Amino acid sequence: MATYEAMVHLRHAREADARAIADVHVRTWQHAYRDILPPDYLQALSVDARARYWATELRVLPPERRPWLAEAGQEVVGFVSVGPCRDEGMAPSTGEIYALYVVPEFWARGVGRNLLLRAERELIQHSYADATLWLLSGNDRARAFYEAAGWKADGGVKQDRIGDREVSEVRYRRVLERSRVG
Repeated sequence: MATYEAMVHLRHAREADARAIADVHVRTWQHAYRDILPPDYLQALSVDARARYWATELRVLPPERRPWLAEAGQEVVGFVSVGPCRDEGMAPSTGEIYALYVVPEFWARGVGRNLLLRAERELIQHSYADATLWLLSGNDRARAFYEAAGWKADGGVKQDRIGDREVSEVRYRRVLERSRVG
């Protein structure tokens, strides 16, 4: 499958990108989680609230640690955010993918795969040997995506409440390989 790199450009986010990131975040949640989370919760997601969150994040993160964006033309169509693993008991050499979202119109076009490789490359550049990520256990599409890329569920599970629903999250992990990400 082609990765459409000629059409999609990856770059670090700038402070001015907060609203575009928020739009991707909300649109993706509303589509990807429509069968997992309550409809009223998804409808109530606010691009304005997410934009305020991302504006703060982008102000405090140094430019080289900001999320990577996927742009098609002048439109942000996806992003990935990484950093140190936030789970207790993990080695300092473990990084984490905090978020990877691509708008539904760009699913199955290689954008997510390119963002994932960029995230792994970024983690390697910051001296992480392995990485984790969390996803909703009912998100079969995401599970298949990560498993196809060599990520494996490592047995980590946690419960969370999103809206009025109790959800289960599963942790995935993989050893980071410089040879894989170029």
